[in-house]
Amino acid sequence: MLVLRGISPPSPTATVLTIGNFDGVHRGHRALLARLRAAADQAGLPAAVLTFEPHPREFFTPASAPARLSTLREKLELLAEAGVDLVSVCRFNASFAALSADQFIEKVLVQGLKARHLLIGDDFRFGAKRGGDFALLQQAGASWGFGVEAMGSVVHDGERVSSSAVRAALAEGDMAHAARLLSRPYSIDGRVVLGQQLGRQLGFPTANIRIKHDPLPLCGVFAVEVAGLGAAGAPLATGVANLGVRPTVDGTRRPLLEVHLFDFSGDIYGRHLSVRFVKKLRDEMRFAGLDALKAQIAQDARDARAFFASRGHP
Repeated sequence: MLVLRGISPPSPTATVLTIGNFDGVHRGHRALLARLRAAADQAGLPAAVLTFEPHPREFFTPASAPARLSTLREKLELLAEAGVDLVSVCRFNASFAALSADQFIEKVLVQGLKARHLLIGDDFRFGAKRGGDFALLQQAGASWGFGVEAMGSVVHDGERVSSSAVRAALAEGDMAHAARLLSRPYSIDGRVVLGQQLGRQLGFPTANIRIKHDPLPLCGVFAVEVAGLGAAGAPLATGVANLGVRPTVDGTRRPLLEVHLFDFSGDIYGRHLSVRFVKKLRDEMRFAGLDALKAQIAQDARDARAFFASRGHP
């Protein structure tokens, strides 16, 4: 998959294009991307996505912006898995936000991404003060020579699928509900870094992963599955993980993901892992001391093992 930073230089070819934040690349996004892939194949052109960094709401209202479901790297990996050929990551800044709807069409869609067919969600708005809509795109398409198609919201089990709905499920600790909306377990990827070795001292060594998601879309203690320990296609490892700010130990504001892997030993520093959150066990909490923390970690590990045993995991 070709990744362009912005629209200069422009796309090397004409494209079949869709536009959006694609945070989490959930079931609704995947339906849109499947339609994009089909339209691109029919036209014999690359399937292209225009997305933004940072999220527009992070630019306009950073204090109240929603928690991200995916980092840029995670999003790009998910888009590639969905069959996208080209992604343009457009820097969302003051100058970009000031583009009028007509300027956006000419500079971004026509000159930058050479759109021949545009597929958008039914609520898509664009340009300064959200001045552009589907009707304006249709008019522009007739002038500039590109087709425009709108796709309605995806409903799954009677619920409209959206990034907001995924965030709500994660905040409630309902990992099964989040997985249904995403069409996969929610996961966080990251590189294993050297920690304080406290888990090893307590008898539960952990793989520590620094988190770029801030604020976090979820926190607490979870039963997890982990990919990236072996060759591609290797069985997933299981374990128990704490995601949060470790209030008993140092109360740092920088989030950390600590994963204790079951029945595993080995040096995995520097390894890039994907941690899948399959069951929430409890909220993160402060303990009176390390002995109480150690006892609770042991209970968390037993609870996680029991959960996986109930699912028939070896």
